[in-house]
This record gives sequence, C-alpha cells and structure tokens, in this order.
Amino acid sequence: MERWRRGGCLLTVALVAAMAVVSGEAKLSPGYYRSTCPRVESIVRAAVARKVKETFVTVPATLRLFFHDCFVQGCDASVMIASVTNDAEKDAPDNQSLAGDGFDTVVRAKAAVEKACPGVVSCADVLALAARDVVTMSSGPRWTVELGRLDGLVSKATDVAGKLPGPDMQPDTIAAMFADNNLTVDDMVALSGAHTVGFSHCTRFAGRLYRSSAAAGPSYYRASYARQLMAACPRDVGPTIAVDMDPVTPTVFDNTYYANLAGGLGLFASDQALHDGAASRPAVEGFAGNQTLFFEAFKEAMVKLGRAGVKSGRGGEIRRDCTAFN
Repeated sequence: MERWRRGGCLLTVALVAAMAVVSGEAKLSPGYYRSTCPRVESIVRAAVARKVKETFVTVPATLRLFFHDCFVQGCDASVMIASVTNDAEKDAPDNQSLAGDGFDTVVRAKAAVEKACPGVVSCADVLALAARDVVTMSSGPRWTVELGRLDGLVSKATDVAGKLPGPDMQPDTIAAMFADNNLTVDDMVALSGAHTVGFSHCTRFAGRLYRSSAAAGPSYYRASYARQLMAACPRDVGPTIAVDMDPVTPTVFDNTYYANLAGGLGLFASDQALHDGAASRPAVEGFAGNQTLFFEAFKEAMVKLGRAGVKSGRGGEIRRDCTAFN
C-alpha cells in the first residue's frame, strides 16, 4: 500500500507562532480561533443546519465519521482523504459503510469557512464542530468544543484494522479500544448512546439475526423485534437496506437507546452486551433512568475523545481541501 503524505512544505511563520505545544501535543482551546477566525463556529453551524435540513442522515453520518476518524490515528481528519488507488483510511472495510452525507457535511462546512478565513481552520476542527452541531440539532446536548487540531499527513487503509469496535464484539474488547484513547468504561457506554440516532445496513447484523434462536442469552433478539427485523432484512439481503439503531425514537438524540437495551432491542450484539456486562450495566441503567445524566456523560466523553492523537507543529497541516493533502 502506498503511504499517503503531504509534500515537504513548511508551515507559515504565523501559523507556527499561533501553535501552543505542550509535551509535543497541541494545546487545544475553545478560543483557539478567536483572533484568526472569530465566526468559525457560526459558519460551521449554518452549513451543518443546511445539510441537516436536506436529510436527517446527516446527523448519524457526521457523528459516526468523527468517531471513526478519532479512533484511527487520532482526530486529524485522516478519514477524509480520498485516494485514487483506494488505499486511504476511508477505503478500509470497516469504513466503507460510512455514509457519504457525513463527508459532504464537512466538505461544505470547510468550504464556507475557507471563504471567510482561508488557510486558518483545520478540517479536523471543522469535523469536531460539525459532530457537536448535529447532536444539538437532533435535540441532544451542546458542549464547548476544544479547537486547535491540525490535519494529519498520513491516511492508510492498513491502519484501520483492529482500531474500531465491531457489531459482535464483547464489552471487554471494546473497552480496551476505548482505553487506548484514554476513555473509560463509562465513556464507552455514554458514546455508545450515539446509536440513538444511527442506522445500520442489514449485512452488519444479519449473522446475529438469522443465527438459531434456540439458545438463550444476550446474543439473541426479543422475538417480536426479531420478526420486525426479518421483515425489513430478508435472509441474504445485500447492503442496500438499512434500519434504525433505535426503533423507538430514531430521529431524536435521547436516552431511549438505553431503555431499549433493557427490553432486548439492541440491534448489535455489542449494544445488547452493554446491558448484560457487569462493568457496563450500571452506566446503562443510570443513563436509561436519567437523560440529564446521559447528556452530561456524553458531553464529557466527546471532549475527551476530541483530544485523541491531536497533531501539532510539523506533524500536521491545515488542508485547503479536506479530501487531499496540500
């Protein structure tokens, strides 16, 4: 596989002067663009609002894009890179189900920011802001986004394997992935709540759905839910059909996802296992009974996730086009 990286151009003196570096990592700050692009948040929010108005898919697609970006090489927009040889991050099998509306949201928002503040705001920061905004626009919480990330210089499909949670993984395995990003079990449960507005193609859970239901346990669906899913996803159906992760309130960012798990309505085995796992169940039950508690935990976890693997100095750049290195 080819290693994708930018050419040897240096950052401008002004940009280097604007960078604050602590122990080799960028020091993120909510006011990072206060003097260089003071309207960045309102510009991104307006672009995101227009996209959400076009299609609600924008919400889960953008949020999932942020997760997939941060879990591989850190929050550096490396998942945005398009490769003519199809060997960038977005081309990896675990990323091929990412909806195009998420990418389009970031591209549009970045274009709007570039008109006002050319060469100042990174694609990684635009994605972080857009992820916050889609949650808020679907009745979820709003939080202060820390800014100051640079865009990554490498995007390889081979870097993705083993970095992202899968639909059939057990909580202990997923928790280890979260721990690699300085996230706790409670953070894992809180961030899993993003599935309250997500959707999945049938191929992602068909193996679980059509497994023999004679055995009891958390791997199997409640009978009525299984029948509903089978009607939507016939056996051996291709990836063209998708169903809501939350069958109760699919377009509202709320805590219903956790109540669904208690009722056997977890679409993925990994979702349902959160309710049945000894370490994760207390948080599931707490969030199911208290939406404010969930919102506060989700906000905190999103801020922590946004600090994963941030790039600084010559370790990154500010892309003019989010899909290509400068």
